[in-house]
Amino acid sequence: MSDSSQGPVRPARPHHKLTEDGRRMREVLTYSRRGSRFTPRQAEGWAAHQADWVIPDEAVDRPGFDLLSWWPDRDAPLVVEVGSGIGEATAALAATRPEVNILAFEVWRPGVADSLWRVAEAGASNVRFCGVDAVWSLEHLLGPESISEVWTFFPDPWHKKKHHKRRLVTPPNVALVASRLRPGARWRLATDWADYAEQMVEVLDAEPLLTGGRVDRWADRPVTRFERKGLEKGRDITDLTYTRT
Repeated sequence: MSDSSQGPVRPARPHHKLTEDGRRMREVLTYSRRGSRFTPRQAEGWAAHQADWVIPDEAVDRPGFDLLSWWPDRDAPLVVEVGSGIGEATAALAATRPEVNILAFEVWRPGVADSLWRVAEAGASNVRFCGVDAVWSLEHLLGPESISEVWTFFPDPWHKKKHHKRRLVTPPNVALVASRLRPGARWRLATDWADYAEQMVEVLDAEPLLTGGRVDRWADRPVTRFERKGLEKGRDITDLTYTRT
């Protein structure tokens, strides 16, 4: 039962789900939370921009939460980045796309703090950061055919076989992302792990709402720290682009 004036009641988000006897439910998530200590530069970025550009986790839980109200122009095209890291790609891409709203999902708070000063330094003001689970948010905060583009650059490869179930690109998650993309919208991905690239292609090719595959490196995407590390270790970079049919 929900209060129609406040919108539907959303199910508990990850880390808030409990078993019938009150214990925290074990969940298979696509990320693990790391330390939260800030460097001086991160602390400065957080203090300067957190209030305006970071959507508090607790705000998402309030009745009537309106995601699009966080941007001055709620009707601008929405771009979603899943895993913005320290914001190297986020800042560079946002600065050249002032006409879009960018929603960057990142659970690592020092990474968000890094991203804040990078975005500000780039002269962009159209990015909002969210630390709530991206898959849950796509399902419960964004409606069908509401996204103009998705970026997923160097997601955690969870390279041990026993952890593959935690990878972001799985059939259920791909079906969810595809349903949120507008017809003609793109999902751009990149990875430096060959076996993950193969899995991505297999899963994405099997999704009936998407068409695409391996592509040349997207020229607009800056070379990030994660990409440099992969190249230094001799790994090939795979870029993929899929379009919603």
